[in-house]
Amino acid sequence: MKNEKEVLLEDIEKIIAYGKEESTINPALLAYFEVEELQTMKKNLLERVGVLSQADREWLEQFKKYD
Repeated sequence: MKNEKEVLLEDIEKIIAYGKEESTINPALLAYFEVEELQTMKKNLLERVGVLSQADREWLEQFKKYD
């Protein structure tokens, strides 16, 4: 089972890659961040996505976490 950091790293990589087969950043570099930093990074990436089509919204919905 993956730990929270591994899941966050995968999510961030998917968001950065968005629609491409490979991301534009080496995910190994993200491994140096703490969980809290990765959570903030993911949140900021999702906030900066901008105006989205319905298909984009549905795709991004998988990364939202509801408390």
